[in-house]
Amino acid sequence: MEHAGPVKGKVRMEVGAHGAVTYLVDMLPAQLPPVRARDLERAWYAARAAAIAEHWGILRGFRFRRPDGSFAELALADRDACCWAGAVDQVAGLSSLHGMSLCLRLLALVDLLGRAAWAAPLCRLDPDGADLHPALLRAAAAAPLTDEARFDETGFQRSLAALPVAPPPAPPPGVHA
Repeated sequence: MEHAGPVKGKVRMEVGAHGAVTYLVDMLPAQLPPVRARDLERAWYAARAAAIAEHWGILRGFRFRRPDGSFAELALADRDACCWAGAVDQVAGLSSLHGMSLCLRLLALVDLLGRAAWAAPLCRLDPDGADLHPALLRAAAAAPLTDEARFDETGFQRSLAALPVAPPPAPPPGVHA
């Protein structure tokens, strides 16, 4: 999705009685701005570190305002997703459109990697996590999200195909991939 200029909108946060947080977003995920690949990479490694440290975070939910005034809702019930969202909140803040876009892109990328066998060569699994190919990060940073906060697999593949993709870097000597 191309954006002609800065995306205007707000993210408000409500804290529930048991500490759960709900983010009220003035737009649908598909309207959120692209992010920089380096910001997405930083979020990826922050999420990886939080998961290794078992910082599971709090329950989080999202309410996205549709153009007709109704809402689309998304709840993170999975502890890994809550962990990753918490890590993004620490590095970028989920109360901004940039932080929200970064978080949803990270979650959408993890979702895509879990269901798209064609992406496996762009992700190297290690005992302490996974390393992502820079082209995969660039595509995830720029590809539009759907209104359901996912990546359209066909569109994502098309945007990835437009990027130069060199083979992923080899693991350091002594490390088996």
